[in-house]
Amino acid sequence: MTVAMRVVPLVGGPVEIRGALDLETTRAGVMPRRLPAWTKEQYQDPSVHGVTVMPSGVRLVFRTDAREVEFDVLTSTGQLDTDPEPCPTGMLELLVDGAPAGRRQAPVGNVVRMAGPGAVQRVIPGEPGTVRFAGLPAGMKTVELWLPQQTPTELVALRADGEVLAPLPDGRRRWVHHGSSISHCLEADGPTGTWPVVAAGLGGVEVINLSQAGNAMLDPYVARTIRDMPADLISLKVGINIVSRAAFRLRTFGPAVHGFLDTIRDGHPDTPLLLMSPVSCPALEEAPGPTAEGPDGKLEALGDPSEVAGGALSLTVVRAELARIVAARQAYDPHLHYLDGRELLGPDEVDDLPDGLHPTAAAYRRMGKRFAARAFANGGPFSPDDQA
Repeated sequence: MTVAMRVVPLVGGPVEIRGALDLETTRAGVMPRRLPAWTKEQYQDPSVHGVTVMPSGVRLVFRTDAREVEFDVLTSTGQLDTDPEPCPTGMLELLVDGAPAGRRQAPVGNVVRMAGPGAVQRVIPGEPGTVRFAGLPAGMKTVELWLPQQTPTELVALRADGEVLAPLPDGRRRWVHHGSSISHCLEADGPTGTWPVVAAGLGGVEVINLSQAGNAMLDPYVARTIRDMPADLISLKVGINIVSRAAFRLRTFGPAVHGFLDTIRDGHPDTPLLLMSPVSCPALEEAPGPTAEGPDGKLEALGDPSEVAGGALSLTVVRAELARIVAARQAYDPHLHYLDGRELLGPDEVDDLPDGLHPTAAAYRRMGKRFAARAFANGGPFSPDDQA
């Protein structure tokens, strides 16, 4: 006998949308945002909005005895005029009681066309698509639908052939992380393959990923966001965007780091806080930005290495400055820690950076395992023993 599908409200009902700090109402439904709505008034660069609505780490969570669930979503993906197809939309992944239960390609919806990067955009409207997961285990269970980390996704409808209830309270510690594209993980093989999600699973914590591809710039509104949200653990991965865009000099970088940390400490004076430097990036180790794509498709530095002596930032300088800042602050902040990003991906692994900057999907998973081993294991800054 066929059981009729029930419509389940996405807002104001049993479904929790975790990993998002705000929901933006759209014509089709709701769009998860990974920064609060008030931050929109504090930036002008449209790329900030673009990456904020890319739902890295965002998932729908509920309990159900349904054997089948359907999700209607409307994605927005880009396409250059010279490309025959839109950019890949990524994967929707279903977990049941924490175990993988299915992966589906996110349907193509809206397509944003442009002649080239930074050119005028033209939106070709699309329609919502339906993703179905059948054959779920019998009985009441916790279901999580993880959204594609690289594709803005409007939530349109949820249907189930059984009862849907609110999830049980998540008793795990809450880890808030902020970083660049290397923490946003657009190149991961799916939303549960990003290194913060891999590390969180191994560490037994709930992760909120506030990483902003291309936009980890020590923005004060991000620091205030972290200050004001619940967090048991906090980590910040700082440096690669700042160097690649030549956004700071040594004179301004240090005070900006201190100010970012001071703001977070206003709300979290004793929370374990891990400051991380960049992973290896050959082009910028000794040379400053800005950067461009070279003829071989890899990142190249346009800055003059001789300018480093005058205050231009290379990754070597940034790592030394971050380590110095942490060492100085530890005199009065024993819960502040430092991790050299090269411990997650080092100079002997640069072949895992196809474009000279971003890791492969396999390397992201390896980074997650290494972070968990360093941060969550006994003696690590995020281990329960360290917080006694």
